Amino acid sequence: MSRETLVRPALIMTGVFIATLVLGVLVVSQDPVVGKTLVQLLRDQILGSIPSGNPLLLFLAIFLNNLQACVLLFLGGASLGAVTLFIAGTNGLVIGGVMEVVRQEQGILYVMAAILPHGIVEIPSFILAGALGLALAEALWQEGTGVGDAAAVARELGSVFLRAVLPLVALAAGIEAFITPQIISLVAQV
Repeated sequence: MSRETLVRPALIMTGVFIATLVLGVLVVSQDPVVGKTLVQLLRDQILGSIPSGNPLLLFLAIFLNNLQACVLLFLGGASLGAVTLFIAGTNGLVIGGVMEVVRQEQGILYVMAAILPHGIVEIPSFILAGALGLALAEALWQEGTGVGDAAAVARELGSVFLRAVLPLVALAAGIEAFITPQIISLVAQV
């Protein structure tokens, strides 16, 4: 498998993520009640399970949550990509909506402080995991038409997941647990 194999799926994932992120921002800018609902959902479903106060426990919780999302993005390829695209789109909508709520309440500088430090690693890890999922979908489709060997491709894709996605998710979780809160507190004082 060459890196070129992942270019088209990565572009698709990037497009889906950006389009749904923008849609989330637009929806919340038009109806702030939707944004409040998204924030509450995020607090209840995701942040409620993340411990506060202990950065090491925070790192572990973030790492496991994001790893789970990446595994689902990858394995969602077994649905011929439907689950992968659904998860990517849902994440884009929620992140865009929550970003817009925070922008309205705290300003753009706060949003950037809260997203950029870990997001520059985390978002590419999600896009790569999704691209691997779409490549898996393509391999399954090709095998179904008698052209390829999906098991061999899946092994290669799994290897890329372990060598690239897993370390990126760990790095992003470390930044989010140990560095992002410090940057947010600096920005909040401004």
